[in-house]
Amino acid sequence: MGSYDCMVAGVEPPANSLSRQAVLTGAILRIVAERGLERVSVREVASASGVSIGTVQHYFPIKDAMLSAAFTEVVRRIRARVAAVDLGSDVRANLSAVLRELLPLDAVRTEEVRIQVAFAARAATDPSLAAIQRAVLGEVTTELAEAFALASAGRASSKHCSLAACVALAAVDGLALHAVSSGGGPPAAKLTSALDYLLDLLVAEQ
Repeated sequence: MGSYDCMVAGVEPPANSLSRQAVLTGAILRIVAERGLERVSVREVASASGVSIGTVQHYFPIKDAMLSAAFTEVVRRIRARVAAVDLGSDVRANLSAVLRELLPLDAVRTEEVRIQVAFAARAATDPSLAAIQRAVLGEVTTELAEAFALASAGRASSKHCSLAACVALAAVDGLALHAVSSGGGPPAAKLTSALDYLLDLLVAEQ
């Protein structure tokens, strides 16, 4: 599609399609964080991005495509931040450092938790979002199980490590949910103390 054709269709000819899509996806995430999933629409995304409705429809023909792209992007951001955690030789400390990245301990993580909670709730009735959620939970649980295995120095069975990973991830999700859904939930210090208390129990049992 040439520049003239784009203008006729109401689509701005982007210099870089990937960057344009990233701008639109970022706008979707801001809307979700500030006003919820139900406010995501082609018109709202166009307004938030400063582009035409035609441009949004060019990249995301249906709302489901917008939501899937946005959910995938917030997961990518979280995973990238977790991957950037500086790990040391203390596996127990590494577990704490990684799981803290999933708690709303600052403005960035609080916004991401709000977004993730909104998508997780929608995933209960949306197969495409459920597939993303299932894949993410599976990957994170496997990685945590491996970390618990290292922390146990071979003393714990793979089943025990897998269960410990499930419990740790569920607890972190619960702490995060309570923090963002209660309008001024537990302070950061209490969230991290609760996480460390749980990890002490889980590692001690191995």
